[in-house]
Amino acid sequence: MKTSTAAQYLQPRRAFVAALALLCACLSLGAAAQSVSLLNVSYDPTRELYVEFNQAFAKQWKSKTGQDVSFKQSHGGSGKQARSIIDGLDADVATLALGGDTDALYENGKLIPKDWQKRLPHNSSPYASTIVLVVREGNPKGIKDWDDLVKPGIKVITPNPKTSGGARWNYLAAWEFAKRKWGSDAKARDFVAGLYKNVPVLDTGARGSTITFAQRNQGDVLIAWENEAYLLEKEFSAKFDVVYPSLSILAEPAVTVVDKNVDKKGTRALAQAYLEYLYTEEGQDIIGKNFYRPISPKAQVKYAKQFPKLNLVTIDQAFGGWTKAAKDHFADGASFDQIYVNR
Repeated sequence: MKTSTAAQYLQPRRAFVAALALLCACLSLGAAAQSVSLLNVSYDPTRELYVEFNQAFAKQWKSKTGQDVSFKQSHGGSGKQARSIIDGLDADVATLALGGDTDALYENGKLIPKDWQKRLPHNSSPYASTIVLVVREGNPKGIKDWDDLVKPGIKVITPNPKTSGGARWNYLAAWEFAKRKWGSDAKARDFVAGLYKNVPVLDTGARGSTITFAQRNQGDVLIAWENEAYLLEKEFSAKFDVVYPSLSILAEPAVTVVDKNVDKKGTRALAQAYLEYLYTEEGQDIIGKNFYRPISPKAQVKYAKQFPKLNLVTIDQAFGGWTKAAKDHFADGASFDQIYVNR
C-alpha cells in the first residue's frame, strides 16, 4: 500500500519535471533563433574594414530576419590564417589576401569546392588594392621608386611571404618592376635579392610590419597595402608620406563561404548573405571609405580622387596565375627561399 502511494505521488512530479525540461528547451531554441554568430577569418589589414561592415550587415540582417548577429574576427598573415582553417578553426567565411591561400582550403581537406571562385561576382573578389611605399614625413631618404629600395643604407620593412599574403604581393610587384626594367627573370631575381638584404626583420603579417615601422620606428620605408598606408596617420601619432611607384600590382583579395563548416553549424544562409552584402552599394561604399578599391561603378566614381591611376599588372598576366607563382616563388626551395637563405 505504501509503495502504491509513493508511485502515485512520484508520477505527477515526474510529469511536471518533464514538462519543465521541455519548456526550457523550447525557450532555449527560441532564444537561439533570435541570435546567431559568424566567424570571419581574414588577413591582417582588414580589421577596420570589417568592424564597420559588420555593423551595417547586422542592422540589415536584423531588419530582414529578426535575428541578432554577433561577429568573431580572426586576423593574421593570410597564409597562416588559411592553415588555421585547415587545422580546424571553424570559420564561416574566409576573406583572405589572395586566391592561392583560398585554394588551399580545397586542396587540404576539401573544405570548399574547387570552383569556389565562380560562386560570387568578379571572381569572388568584391574589392581590390595595390602595393605602395610608405616613408617618413618629408621622405628624408628621397625614395621615389622600387629601385631606391636596394640602395646601401636603406632599411626596408616588409612581412614574410611564407606566412603573409600581402608580402607575396610585395615580392611579386618588386620582381615584375625589375624584370621590366632590366629585361629578364635573372635580373629580377638579383634585384629582389638586393632588396631583401635591406630587410632587417620579417614579421609574419602585414599589420605586424606596420607596427614595426610606425610604432617601433624601424626602417626607412614600409612596403604596404594601399589601404594600410592611408590608415597609418589615423592609427599612429607619427606622420608619413605615401609614394606611388611607377609600376605596381593589382591585388584582388578573394572571399568564400567555408562549406564544410557552415553545413556543420547550420549557418550557410547567413554566411552567403554576409558575403553578398559586400557587393551591395552600401557594402561598396564602406569598402571605399576604408581605402580599398571598390568594384561598383558608383563607388568608384565617389572615391576616384583618393585612388591615383597606376600602371598595374595582374598575377595572370605577369606570373601565369597564383598556382604557378606560388610554385616558382614561395614553395619550399623556390626563389624566395633561395634568395633569403643566401642574402
